[in-house]
Amino acid sequence: MQTENRVHYTIRGNKHLSGTITVGTSKNGAMGVIAAALANDAPTTLRHVSKIEEMFRIIEVLKSIGVETVWEGNDLTIIPPEEYALHTLDRTAAERTRTIIMFIGALIHHTSSFEIPQAGGCRLGSRTVHPHMLALEELGVSIRTTDNSWHVSHSGVHAADIVLAESSDTATINTLIAAARTPGSTVIRYASPNYQVQDVCFYLQACGVRIDGIGTTTLTVHGKRRINTPVTYELSEDPIIAMFYLACAIVTHSSITIKRAPIRFLERELCVLRTMGFHYTIKRRYKARNKQTELVDIETHPSTLRAPADKIHATPYPGLNGDNLPFFAPIATQATGTTLIHDWMYEKRAIYLTELDKLGASTVLADPHRIFIEGPTPLRAAELMAPPALRPAVILIVAMLAAPGTSTLRNVYPIQRGYEDIVGALSSLGADIEEVVETCQT
Repeated sequence: MQTENRVHYTIRGNKHLSGTITVGTSKNGAMGVIAAALANDAPTTLRHVSKIEEMFRIIEVLKSIGVETVWEGNDLTIIPPEEYALHTLDRTAAERTRTIIMFIGALIHHTSSFEIPQAGGCRLGSRTVHPHMLALEELGVSIRTTDNSWHVSHSGVHAADIVLAESSDTATINTLIAAARTPGSTVIRYASPNYQVQDVCFYLQACGVRIDGIGTTTLTVHGKRRINTPVTYELSEDPIIAMFYLACAIVTHSSITIKRAPIRFLERELCVLRTMGFHYTIKRRYKARNKQTELVDIETHPSTLRAPADKIHATPYPGLNGDNLPFFAPIATQATGTTLIHDWMYEKRAIYLTELDKLGASTVLADPHRIFIEGPTPLRAAELMAPPALRPAVILIVAMLAAPGTSTLRNVYPIQRGYEDIVGALSSLGADIEEVVETCQT
């Protein structure tokens, strides 16, 4: 008989929030830059890294293949080995994170044949890896898929003109990293220009790799045979965390100030919210520590919401971010009228949104991709199990903050994958939330 600790959140809702909160750095950006750091033979120090479960899993993977990692506060230094020990890779940790697939772009430059486990992460239905495979094949890489692994091999990589099969963030990053150490000019068309892709581009530039077209859908990477440049890199802020705080303020009718919000990756979200009647003030504009990303401070104001005239759906950047789409579900419960949310990216995520019904929402699931939400509805406290996906899990916290009474959200590991000390952050704004650790026998 073994014991394990399970973490739950207890939330006493229906309280106004107040004060100031600062947006932390991006989980997705950090994961992309860590994958890119494996293409660098010199150490990389990442500043202001969030200590989250996803980060801990990927560090376990790094250590298992010979990479040394050193924490100093929230700064993380990655020291590559002279030779990667891929035969000792920690499969258990690797299978719990989708980041592992982005390692391929770097590892092909350290060995001509290797195997890695298939990616894990959120359970959101079918998430194809074909865009990765097709792009890397253009560079001369062969990827063979088995039930639980990818077998990667090549007899030499070469520059290419690549059209991505999908404007995927991770496929773009994988291809970028692979191209960075491939001599010649590789063109990546239909690339994602999203925030995490830009973070990787800025890091690779700091490594001495020239990249044209950053922020557009066509990237030209002028690759180097070897990267051996010690780099200290400032990660950019996370637009998804900023959207989380926006949603919390909206459903609790609160005025808070959200500092260091990456505005270029929130503009479509704020545009939709304005059409729904949300009021806010941009207090100042400035550059991030990386001297690239544009930040603002946003002051929210209590607002009376209405359902938008059109459906809410995500599109590739500069459209509404797919990871921000679920936050519109608890917001829609407080808007007069019927809101249609169309989540075309994932087969299961719209289904997870029906969990809001247990908190008093009124939803109708049209199909695995579309959900109608009627509002405004008074939310009520409940005890729920967190879904096995980060964003559908965290929106339950948003709704619970607006629900009078005491709610419990159990098994919150999916949230801990992407949020550092979410309890402390919300408590600093006046939320009544606590973390409960329960020891169970398994």
